[in-house]
Amino acid sequence: MSPEPTTLTPPVPAAPPQRDPDGSDFAQLTRRITEEGLLDRRYGYYAARFGVTLAAFAGGWYALFALGDTWWQLALAVAMSLVFGQLGLLAHDLAHRQVFGGRRNSETGGRIVANLLMGMSYGWWMNKHTRHHANPNHEGRDPDVSPDIVVWSQDQARESRGAARFIGRWLAFLFVPLLFLEGLNLSFNSFRALRSPYLKRPRLEGTLLVLHFLLYFGAVFTALPAGKAVAFLAVHQALFGVYLGSVFAPNHKGMLMVTPEMRLDFLRRQVLTSRNVRGNPVLDTLMGGLNYQVEHHLFPSMPTPALPRAARITRRFCAEKGIAYYETGLLRSYREIFTHLHHTGEPLRADH
Repeated sequence: MSPEPTTLTPPVPAAPPQRDPDGSDFAQLTRRITEEGLLDRRYGYYAARFGVTLAAFAGGWYALFALGDTWWQLALAVAMSLVFGQLGLLAHDLAHRQVFGGRRNSETGGRIVANLLMGMSYGWWMNKHTRHHANPNHEGRDPDVSPDIVVWSQDQARESRGAARFIGRWLAFLFVPLLFLEGLNLSFNSFRALRSPYLKRPRLEGTLLVLHFLLYFGAVFTALPAGKAVAFLAVHQALFGVYLGSVFAPNHKGMLMVTPEMRLDFLRRQVLTSRNVRGNPVLDTLMGGLNYQVEHHLFPSMPTPALPRAARITRRFCAEKGIAYYETGLLRSYREIFTHLHHTGEPLRADH
């Protein structure tokens, strides 16, 4: 793995562009997007997507009991990790009001899908993700790049201590193993958030979370003997974490890290910090449309099926304005991520 830093980050303008008589650059782009009807609700699409996902969810639990005492249950655990990942992507779309325009329906659907079916706090994730969208890749404001057990920049690496310092030194090699624990991390943070003041309905969310895990563990340990049940849970949770990580990691990792002195308007802040991954029907489904990350950040409430068309419009618009718009293939995006992570740990390896 090459230790050189990734060079895809475009230069940052020293000052915001001059105002255009037709409005800001983002206002101009928004008009083009609106004229194409790309912000309109797509109820038929989401009805079909919810139907298929919920059928797979119900079918998976039926198969758990139908298969019985067999190690083939581990194959089912792999399949169910994908189903849970798709539930997470649906909860994401509900949180952004891509499915319903109203707040109440979105929150109700989000709590059912996230808390009850998936075992993750909708309110906790919503708070965290909203702050990420407002300031992507901003070291002081984006919770997704806040230093914890993982560091995301060389400055964070230099200031790290304890386990974070060791992990940061070899982060490129430890990143995937850490994703095996992401499912547990989501559950832990969900329960911890129940005491947070920002959570609107902590009792409701807590009740749904407890009900989820009672049914989840109850079903697995009822259908399987203890050894196979533990193996099923381990495979399911580990691959669920890897799946979600593989969807979300290409979006921003290795792209521009924003510092307080940078002066970027909304359009440039979202475009320069985001990476698109070239899609196809299979990849778009697996990534829930988040491979069109630039457009998702510019228009968070845009329904998933509108994103490919929006990407073509946005790419042309950015070319007109001289804004660096970055898109690459899936494998190349992972290579750039690991190169960036290896570069991040360089100061720690130098001190070792």
